[in-house]
Amino acid sequence: MATTPRRPVSAMDAAEALFKPAKKAPAPAVEKRALPETKELVSIKLDSAVLHYFQDDGPGWQDRINDALRAVMLANPKD
Repeated sequence: MATTPRRPVSAMDAAEALFKPAKKAPAPAVEKRALPETKELVSIKLDSAVLHYFQDDGPGWQDRINDALRAVMLANPKD
């Protein structure tokens, strides 16, 4: 079995190798917006006292934080 040389042996092959078509660039990623009223996973830093306050009532503390933030959001609408 013949092996192909690492470099082109003729000037024509060398020129052809220089002008090979470039690969197409990947299409830019399209950011998909979340559906309304869906929950998204985020990372947030809270004071330990705030975290303990919501966790003291047991499971569902993340929902209680969400409800508290929603109440603030509705009480202070943006323009």
